[in-house]
Amino acid sequence: MATLRVLMPRACGLLRRRPWPALRPFASGVNFEYIITEKKGRNSNVGVIRLNRPKALNALCNGLIVELNQALAAFEADPAVGAIVLTGGDKAFAAGADIKEMQNQTFQDCYSGNFLSHWDQLTRVKKPVIAAVNGYALGGGCELAMMCDIIYAGEKAQFGQPEILLGTIPGAGGTQRLTRAVGKSLAMEMILTGDRISAQDAKQAGLVSKIFPVETLVEEAIQCAEKIATNSKIVTAMAKESVNAAFEMTLAEGNKLEKKLFYSTFATDDRREGMTAFVEKRKANFKDQ
Repeated sequence: MATLRVLMPRACGLLRRRPWPALRPFASGVNFEYIITEKKGRNSNVGVIRLNRPKALNALCNGLIVELNQALAAFEADPAVGAIVLTGGDKAFAAGADIKEMQNQTFQDCYSGNFLSHWDQLTRVKKPVIAAVNGYALGGGCELAMMCDIIYAGEKAQFGQPEILLGTIPGAGGTQRLTRAVGKSLAMEMILTGDRISAQDAKQAGLVSKIFPVETLVEEAIQCAEKIATNSKIVTAMAKESVNAAFEMTLAEGNKLEKKLFYSTFATDDRREGMTAFVEKRKANFKDQ
């Protein structure tokens, strides 16, 4: 949740005792203040969300999170979109939460207002989300990346949870997701010291899937998203649900859920089309049904 520096540029607006705005309908060409959205891919089947607060190293203010949730809801509802890419700038994916917004919060404010509860909408998106991380992914930025399904990193990316240096701890899943991703020892070291790790160390630890040059990272993520988007959306959602369940269930429970979802694919037209196309040695034409 912490930023790279405590003193960040102008905050997006004070949070104290302010209710979270409701989601606005998303329309093509809408002008957001803190993010940029577009469709990419040969068939415009990839939704791209770019965090866009460069002067603040994409610090995650409330306004940015609200806009991010709006864009995610729009791409989730768009039948043409099969996968989503979330990225930032070359210098920073997101350097953390906006500390100026939270520095005057009290325990009562946080507890009564369920502070940061709207940050995890990303985890409820059924479509696959790929994080394309260049530069800093610190605090809330690292937590945001870990909420995604796949993390691609640029060669100069850095990951960290430096909240301890600000007298607090991660509050958007950092202690939980980082431990599951890299193991207890490295997670404990990063969280207790505030030290960062490089993209190379992150890949070795299992936090990152692949590393690419800075200038080609986003395009590589879009290509992966395109490949995912060509598959059946309903079956892809089932596969994502099953993999995510591995972090929440015992092996026996997870295998039971996997079997149920596997059986469920046999109720879809896409399963029938996929197997028929394989037997007939042709490319499957999925209809997402």
